[in-house]
Amino acid sequence: MNRHESLGYLVSHLNIELQNELDLHLKRYQLDIKLWPVLFALWQEEGISQTELSKRCDVANYTMTRLLDQLQVQGLITRHQEADNRRAFQIFLTDEAKALEQDLICEAERVNEKFLSNLSDEEQQQFVLLLNKINRLA
Repeated sequence: MNRHESLGYLVSHLNIELQNELDLHLKRYQLDIKLWPVLFALWQEEGISQTELSKRCDVANYTMTRLLDQLQVQGLITRHQEADNRRAFQIFLTDEAKALEQDLICEAERVNEKFLSNLSDEEQQQFVLLLNKINRLA
């Protein structure tokens, strides 16, 4: 097998290129790619625990702590201690983070469009469908 037939190589290469491109777009907002999954998850559902957020973003809990520290310093999240567990916190977005959502989603869509532009509309839909199918089995 060569690298052009290796799923791991192809997916890894695409992931690196996508992250680098999105990171360039996020820099305009004083953000970097490491923070993107956290914000994206919180835009979908805020008020979840740090542990749940770590699972959704596929990062270790100690890594999530550092990411949340960074987002808190930037004024984008707040932590609220859970009433029944003093060691657990629910994570909420600030108004500033909520105001960024549409702009940052548009930036991500531009990156997607750039990378999918060589595919027809039908191929794009099929590609995303297949990625979701593979990811559900993994």
